Amino acid sequence: MDILLSGSVAYDYLMTFPGLFHEQILPERLKNISLSFLVESMSRQRGGTAPNIAYTLALLGEKPRLFATVGEDFGDYRAWLEAQGVDTSGAQVVPGKFTASFFATTDRVNAQIASFYPGAMAHASEISLRDLENRPELVVVSPDDPAAMKNRAAECRELGIPYLYDPSQQILRLEGDEIIRDMDGAHFLFVNDYEFGLIVKKTGLTLADILKKVEILVVTKGAEGAVIYVGGQEINVPVTPEERIVDPTGVGDAFRGGFLAAYSHGWDWMLCGQVGSLAAVYVLEQNGTQNHHYTREQFIQRFREHYDDGGKLDVWAGKQVDK
Repeated sequence: MDILLSGSVAYDYLMTFPGLFHEQILPERLKNISLSFLVESMSRQRGGTAPNIAYTLALLGEKPRLFATVGEDFGDYRAWLEAQGVDTSGAQVVPGKFTASFFATTDRVNAQIASFYPGAMAHASEISLRDLENRPELVVVSPDDPAAMKNRAAECRELGIPYLYDPSQQILRLEGDEIIRDMDGAHFLFVNDYEFGLIVKKTGLTLADILKKVEILVVTKGAEGAVIYVGGQEINVPVTPEERIVDPTGVGDAFRGGFLAAYSHGWDWMLCGQVGSLAAVYVLEQNGTQNHHYTREQFIQRFREHYDDGGKLDVWAGKQVDK
């Protein structure tokens, strides 16, 4: 299936401070605060919702396309994604801008001070699906510049392209009528259980109301698994047991990638959810959102320790995907 991933592309700069932030702050001088922290470590991680989903899709044999605005510093990230099997020809460089960047410093009790620079992401509304030579079979509208998200959903409706609406972190910035507008007619709505609660609160819609607007609703629930609502069914997908828990960042993106990889084969909803669940666990067990690796044979073997795929995953056997 030709899947186009529209959304944020970012670098995460993660630093650790060995002390305690609160010991450095003078409450009576907050209006004139001026602090500099000597950090003991720093790492730059590849991030952003769209490439995170794309990475898992590529691991599972798909050839996803990235559609986003990036900065002049995107060169090494582009090379990495291309090496994994992601088509980055739709990632357009904005001259004079950096790729969106998240800067976070964490102290020894996990208090955090962070900043986000949107950079090239602020120009995402300037690119259009209408300019694509080949129209995709499915567009993923994931967190991005709000104007860009609005445009993507509108263009999908106008062009008759099915789309997955994944507002995620941007729900906090969206008004209820904006959420209703862009999920109305969506093929999929993907959210976690907290985000679903926010949507209900902001829109005033009930679960039944939402199911009249989207064809398939998928709600992830962390350690409780996920629920898929489709065709009057409520399908409860169990969580895949993890070997260890390291970092939950990007777990939801991997779930989406695994789910869509299975969906592209036309597999049943439970199997789609189970593949998504295992894909998510690989991220949970590592630091970073794209630092996990597996061959498809390894994925199949681990999958069959917990689920019965009826032999369907054999289509992935014998093909290396780790780099």
